[in-house]
Amino acid sequence: MAAGSRKNKSQANDAWYTEKGKDEDVVLSTKVRLSRNLANFPFPEYEKGQQVDRVLSIIYDVFNHLDDAERFQSIKVSDLDNLGQKILEERGVLQTLDGQNPGLVIRNDGKVSCQINSRDHIRISSYKTGFDPESTFKESKDLDNLMQTKVQFAASWDFGYLTSCLDEAGSGMKLSSLFHLPGLSLEGKIWSFMQKCRERGYILSSTYGAGKQGMSLGSYYTITNLNSLSGSEEEQIAAFYNYGKEVIEMEKTARKECEYNKMSLIKDMVYRAFALAKYSLFMPVRESVEVISNIKLGKDLNLLDGIDDNKLNALLYRIQDGHLEYVLKNGDFDFPGDIAEDSVKKNERLRCLILQEAVEKVSVV
Repeated sequence: MAAGSRKNKSQANDAWYTEKGKDEDVVLSTKVRLSRNLANFPFPEYEKGQQVDRVLSIIYDVFNHLDDAERFQSIKVSDLDNLGQKILEERGVLQTLDGQNPGLVIRNDGKVSCQINSRDHIRISSYKTGFDPESTFKESKDLDNLMQTKVQFAASWDFGYLTSCLDEAGSGMKLSSLFHLPGLSLEGKIWSFMQKCRERGYILSSTYGAGKQGMSLGSYYTITNLNSLSGSEEEQIAAFYNYGKEVIEMEKTARKECEYNKMSLIKDMVYRAFALAKYSLFMPVRESVEVISNIKLGKDLNLLDGIDDNKLNALLYRIQDGHLEYVLKNGDFDFPGDIAEDSVKKNERLRCLILQEAVEKVSVV
């Protein structure tokens, strides 16, 4: 058995991000978040004493009395260990803990969650693979409507839903999608595109941090609406959908341009990444993001065959440190003596094993 190998091959993960999605060659996932606050309570930042626990109790009670209450799990963040918090943060379920005594409610399929007592009393989030803002919104809105039959949310005729952040008042909705934009990056169009995004009312941000020359690591970018003040929920969804479709076509056009004038460079990037995925013994997380990105580009340009976009997209979660630490904690592994006590190297070794398993059937076209 190879050093640092798994005694048992991992089973397929059934998390939401492993599913196939619309336009997944360009868009990895879509998230819709609705921010709500209870009437007659101060925002979490200003809650005092028993108000904190009272808000938690009210919202937990709402979920306990839903018709499908068994589908939801209520969690106090303070009851989670560091690893549990880390995994939820990597999945985007748990955001910055700047509230008091925050809580979570998660649906058992992972596609809907509710963070309690963060910046707002309630932040309902829904997630889908690919570009699908309409059905992603429906998941959040259905739960929002159910909750409004049981509690009163703070709102006004002039401002809509009242939120701790003024830009999120109105619909209280934050829309975001994770895009893979290697074509626009290679063509040097990202900086002008970033400005155009802002002019249209959206912000383009690096998803995994800065990469080479200040661009986003792996050419993964998140597009998010700047504010929720203008238009109805349906109008905001339609505008986001239309703009997202424009971006998808822009990226596909840029990729065709790259095929024409940068094909040798792209082949080098793709084949190097494929070799690293197949034969590396250790790999830091930042390098693995670049490797996955380049393999995905190779697959989408028909340079590689044998792996689907949804599996590549899921890898971006599976290679994160928290997910690896969970696998190490619950798995059975043989590591060579020189890294057996080195947690960083064990993570880097396991990351390589996961990549090797993922590209096992991949071949050069």
